Amino acid sequence: MENNVPKLFGSMVFHEHVMKERLPKSTYKTMCKVMQEGKRLDKDVADIVANAMKDWAVEKGVTHYTHWFQPMTGITAEKHDSFITPAGDSQVIMEFSGKELIQGEPDASSFPNGGLRATFEARGYTAWDPTSFAFIKDNTLCIPTAFYSYGGQALDKKTPLLRSMEAFNKQAMRILKVFGDTETNRVNTTVGSEQEYFLIDKAVYMKRKDLVFCGRTLFGAKPPKGQELDDHYFGAIKPRVKAFMSDLNVELWKLGILAKTEHNEVAPAQHELAPIFTTVNIACDHNQVTMEIMKKVADRNGLVCLLHEKPFEGVNGSGKHNNWSISTDKGVNLLEPGDSPVENTRFLLFLVALMKAVDEYQDMLRISVASAGNDHRLGANEAPPAIVSMFVGEDLQEVLDSIESGVEYAGKDREMMKVGVHVLPRFFKDTTDRNRTSPFAFTGNKFEFRMLGSSVSIACPNFVLNTIAAEELSQFADQLENVENFTTAVNELIRKTVRDHKRIIFNGNNYSDEWVIEAEKRGLLNLRTTVDALPHYVKEKNVNTFIKHGILTAEEVRSRYEILLENYIKVVHIEALTMLDLGKKSILPAVSAYVKDLAETICLKRQISSAINCRSEEGLAIRLSDLCADFVDKVKILEDSLETTEGITSEQAKAEHYKNAVIPAMEELRGIADSMEEEVGEKYWPFPTYAELLFSVF
Repeated sequence: MENNVPKLFGSMVFHEHVMKERLPKSTYKTMCKVMQEGKRLDKDVADIVANAMKDWAVEKGVTHYTHWFQPMTGITAEKHDSFITPAGDSQVIMEFSGKELIQGEPDASSFPNGGLRATFEARGYTAWDPTSFAFIKDNTLCIPTAFYSYGGQALDKKTPLLRSMEAFNKQAMRILKVFGDTETNRVNTTVGSEQEYFLIDKAVYMKRKDLVFCGRTLFGAKPPKGQELDDHYFGAIKPRVKAFMSDLNVELWKLGILAKTEHNEVAPAQHELAPIFTTVNIACDHNQVTMEIMKKVADRNGLVCLLHEKPFEGVNGSGKHNNWSISTDKGVNLLEPGDSPVENTRFLLFLVALMKAVDEYQDMLRISVASAGNDHRLGANEAPPAIVSMFVGEDLQEVLDSIESGVEYAGKDREMMKVGVHVLPRFFKDTTDRNRTSPFAFTGNKFEFRMLGSSVSIACPNFVLNTIAAEELSQFADQLENVENFTTAVNELIRKTVRDHKRIIFNGNNYSDEWVIEAEKRGLLNLRTTVDALPHYVKEKNVNTFIKHGILTAEEVRSRYEILLENYIKVVHIEALTMLDLGKKSILPAVSAYVKDLAETICLKRQISSAINCRSEEGLAIRLSDLCADFVDKVKILEDSLETTEGITSEQAKAEHYKNAVIPAMEELRGIADSMEEEVGEKYWPFPTYAELLFSVF
């Protein structure tokens, strides 16, 4: 298998090497320009590409194609059409035209649209994205596409991401030109997205309605052992998990996905997969495919892959660390400090542009990761808090301090690591550590945006990052173009930006209570929940920035706000209904049955002899009866709270009611149920416990 990996890799992808082999030379050159420079593709070229793509796919046993797109559901969508075309005499031939490649017309009526589409305008359009390679999945040719409405508005995640890439490239190129760079033709943002997930046994999973319906457990007492011993993190991988990982690698490598690193994460049953960097558009497509393939491969191995941000209370939830950087078409990383960062003015300018962007658009970065699921994770001493800040490390902090003060930075020699064992190799200590508590941390030549939840599409966080960075670079370019003394102007701009936006930098422990107080003093936002954050989406400053750079129209911004709000409401509503269903149909009957058996045991003992001590059974029966009564009361409170939502017409007000009334009622109901679980006999409890869920895979 190891020797076959290079041959296996990308074998199901219509990538540039396949194009070079199968396309006429002139067509191949045109496609390269389309992919690298964003040139338009005419119909004649599209026909040639479509035919070659079809022949390649048919040779691999493919009979159908689909325009694979990413609607606002957060997952992918596809409608399959076969290649067959009538040829007369009851015969068919396999055909695929350039028109079919370039454009599709799926029904858009049932996808989230946030008011962008009238009910009678059911038609939507998909448009081929030639910058992301077509691939074969489940014996179907998948063509990555954008998705938009009958009126031309973006209904997907890909379109604003592609727009943001163009906007960022435009402004970054302006900056490079003021530095005298005449060789670079394009600047791309690149991403490597680490993916955390849980694996549990499928048979156990199927006995938990909450996991099946909601992706997370709504009830569950803490097991005797969790993650306290730190013995799962980077531990030996269990055989069933290793088999899953090996199977997953093969499937991902076939699709050209650069799966690189795999290991156990902190919580029991939790793991991580990390890929190699690639351009942000392809990274987004790859991550969507990865999440889908993870679930399929898990099922094939008798497992279930959980991508919810917080499937289990009391142990770490799952995130997705978005490692974001900037590279030119010449292979230069613009976030690489070099040996002497203080002398690298270009690096410092890009650094402070991001510093300014993170400070001025804290709310948009928070919104880009907002979801009902992620609200359970952010700030839970396992993930960055909801307060957005930026980590740069000790050395860069000293550089920025010297710039602000105007005092020359002397620099310091790199320290040699000494561990006291002669046989071990000696190496230089890195100039900065990785702050695992920071939401937006500089890690050598990239920024690690750590607030993303594990199930989120990375398209939204990255189009926001691209957009806000483009905005600051455009402001910088406006100030630096045509200045008489460039060196003086750029140094003063860097100094002013550091001075005006240093409040966003925090290199300490983001988990501490002291930081919450300090952040408030600095005037930083603390948008604790999705409901708190979402109104900022439609603030004038944010809307104007999206409009200025052609990322979203005002209507498209509003639609995304409404879609996210609606999704939050629906998710919490489903969880509440599931909780009531489990509580009334499973937990109450189970506890009542146990109390009944306790009562019968007490009666039986007393029939044998009045001298037999039944104090323990009586005490337990009374405690559980009281808890049952409390549970019934809390069920009524939750039901009443849900009923109240029906009379609330404003979606924002309804979401606030779910946050302020429904969720607290759910938490109180859970607290009582978990207390009962700890008291009830094991054979009576109606569904698998945390111990069974977290330790079911060997």
